[in-house]
Amino acid sequence: MTILFEPNRQWSAHLAALLGGNVHAVGQLADLQRLLVDLPAEPLVVFGPSAPTSVALEVAAQQRLQRPALGVVLLRERLDMETMTQALRAGVREAVDAHDATAVRTACSRSLEVSRQLTGAVAPVAAPPAEAKIVTVFSAKGGCGKSTLATNLAVCLADGGRRRVCLVDLDLAFGDVGIMLQLSPDRGIADLVASRDRVDPGLVRALLTSYAPGVDVLLAPVGPTEAERIDRDLVVSVLAAVRTMADYVVIDTPAHFTEGVLAALDVTDVHVLVATPDVPALKNLRIAMDMLDLLGLGQDNRLVVLNRSDAKVGLSGADIERVLQSRINGHIPSSRDVPIAINRGRPIVVEKPTHPVSKAIRDLANGAIAQQAAGRGGRWQRARAGRAGGR
Repeated sequence: MTILFEPNRQWSAHLAALLGGNVHAVGQLADLQRLLVDLPAEPLVVFGPSAPTSVALEVAAQQRLQRPALGVVLLRERLDMETMTQALRAGVREAVDAHDATAVRTACSRSLEVSRQLTGAVAPVAAPPAEAKIVTVFSAKGGCGKSTLATNLAVCLADGGRRRVCLVDLDLAFGDVGIMLQLSPDRGIADLVASRDRVDPGLVRALLTSYAPGVDVLLAPVGPTEAERIDRDLVVSVLAAVRTMADYVVIDTPAHFTEGVLAALDVTDVHVLVATPDVPALKNLRIAMDMLDLLGLGQDNRLVVLNRSDAKVGLSGADIERVLQSRINGHIPSSRDVPIAINRGRPIVVEKPTHPVSKAIRDLANGAIAQQAAGRGGRWQRARAGRAGGR
């Protein structure tokens, strides 16, 4: 794998596609520093042309002592003798012209070979990438807490960085994931529109925004106009790419069926359907479940979650299950601490890990969702192939 530090998103996307393979692309120094700590075995760091030279030299000088096997490659739009001299003195292995694609690839290959020799490692035979389990969170009515649940589930499933999770905001017109996590919308899924014919893991990775250890986010467009250009085919390509780079993909959706949502649901391992204990929300979810049944997206990978389940609104658990014609798989209590955490830009599982809401979400992630995802395997692949063949 390669760490790419490039603040400019156009350069970042270009270089990630050029380098190919597994590239961790970041644009903030704090994210670079986090990756250097979280990924102690990474053999290569590439500094793009917009990265400050001083930062590249400082990292090279520091890592030369701490991690001799880590190679640093510096890319510049214009190379002069002074920069070359400073780079070599600091421990940069290669300094090349960023516009010369062949030179960039060659420099990275040479650096990786040096790293392999220093560690005594034999280049491994590439194994087929494992596909991430996809968890799609859907509700048939706005205001049920769908986005709140999706963001918190992503953090829980990452387990402090022990697993990689990609959180995808497919509420393309009015996505809230970015604002709920206080992420700057510098890049996101809308940047893939111009490259729809060559979407690959490297390109998508360059457009992810890091949130926490193990959690990367593909943000929704900032406005409805951009959302209109993202069609079903692009969503399919994006999900095919992100599921090769994570253990879990968590998808947040709008409160209605779109072509993009249907594409996501069709490749989903676990459908998490969210409702609140009020008749309109329950009625809409029942209709949505009927729709899923008609599409052949059966009940065996479906989890129904009741949010604000302890609200005293005159409906018993039996009443709710009778309306939904389904049992409830998860109960999340109501609490004013949840909107307070949202307004602070921190998921409740981060803000208050021992809170009853946090415990309920963590139990859902580690219990029902993990079990459902683990049980999909070949059975899910065969069912999906059968649906595709009948269309």
